[in-house]
Amino acid sequence: MKDTLNIARELDRKDPLKDFRQRFYIPDNTIYVDGNSLGLLSEDAEKSLLRVLNEWKTLGIRGWLSAERPWFYFAEHIGEMTAPLVGAAPGELIFSGTTTVNIHSLISSFYQPKGKRTRILADELNFPSDTYALKGQIKQKGLDPDRELLLARSDNGKTLDEDRIVSMMTDEVALIWLPSVLYASGQLLDMEYLTQEAHKRGIPIGFDCSHSAGAIPHHFNRWGVDFATFCSYKYLNGGPGCTAFLYVNEKHFGKEPLMAGWFGYVKEKQFDMSLDFEHAESAGGWQISSPGILGASTMEGSVQLMQDAGIERIRKKSLQLTGFFLELFHGTLDTPPYNFSIATPEDPQRRGGHIALTHPDEALRINEAMKARGIIPDFRAPDTIRIAPVAMYNTFEEVRQVAEVLKEIIDNKEHLRFEKQRKAIS
Repeated sequence: MKDTLNIARELDRKDPLKDFRQRFYIPDNTIYVDGNSLGLLSEDAEKSLLRVLNEWKTLGIRGWLSAERPWFYFAEHIGEMTAPLVGAAPGELIFSGTTTVNIHSLISSFYQPKGKRTRILADELNFPSDTYALKGQIKQKGLDPDRELLLARSDNGKTLDEDRIVSMMTDEVALIWLPSVLYASGQLLDMEYLTQEAHKRGIPIGFDCSHSAGAIPHHFNRWGVDFATFCSYKYLNGGPGCTAFLYVNEKHFGKEPLMAGWFGYVKEKQFDMSLDFEHAESAGGWQISSPGILGASTMEGSVQLMQDAGIERIRKKSLQLTGFFLELFHGTLDTPPYNFSIATPEDPQRRGGHIALTHPDEALRINEAMKARGIIPDFRAPDTIRIAPVAMYNTFEEVRQVAEVLKEIIDNKEHLRFEKQRKAIS
């Protein structure tokens, strides 16, 4: 791999996003390629957090209306700022709740079994929390998840076939819920195609975009996506446990949010304290509780940073970074004695923001050996190491070093020093 060093350095020299790296806090002596799980802190996010903290200190309760970005409208403001990243029209995106709470809120409103249409179509590879929520919502309707939750199966345990999903869109399906990008393999589903096919059959469709928002441009409104949610702490770099986003297409603004809460009330009348719920006719109607302003404050700086970079440029570099890793991989890491394989589709149009590197026997211990070398990926059972070079703070030279270290770990048998027991968080 020595002859690729100059190639990597030249790519870094020409990178139009290279200066954004300086706005992030990179852990010392670390190559951080886990931004698909938790993005790094930026100076921009730190600045907005400290400003809001100071507003609390100096304004107290007056901050709800007198802060630089008034807290009472914070969820709406951040939704407006973030809307261009996912192609949301005015009022369609709100910064509220957490991903799983938002799934419950959305499904409770959009899943209305009637007649023979009683089933939810989902998939077996989605993040488990999504499936837990779907089963819970089916039970709340007095139905049996074993009968009503229809899961699209995978032939290889890594990827899904969209045409198979479409073939399952029968007249028994009341709702469809799918991921935009599969959290383990990094496969990017064709959301536009799936939405079109669902609507041809009169079925509302929603997406969990936690593994694509901030890395891939979306066009929710243009595609006609009915509803969606996504977290903010991965590619959006909002920080651990930061507030999530909730999307509702404008055509559904009149629908009643069934997990009602006072922050979903018509904004101008919220403090009338009426016992009759009059929901905001926007995505804001699906808000439930008062927002955690301090925990959410980082997103202002994070979104501004992404606006400066541009989501199209972010996507272009992301594909270049993962594509460069694939070039380094083929002919070396996929041969004995290394025996790695790639679970992520190599077609750029089918690839999310990370590479799922698999090993038949030693993925866990190789992952631990990488961390001992100062490289931070993550492991997903049973055989996958996820490597996510992030456009705004990773370099091509770092990607080259990741590939080189993987080779050296096998050459030197470094992984054999580690236990086969997985930690609580891997």
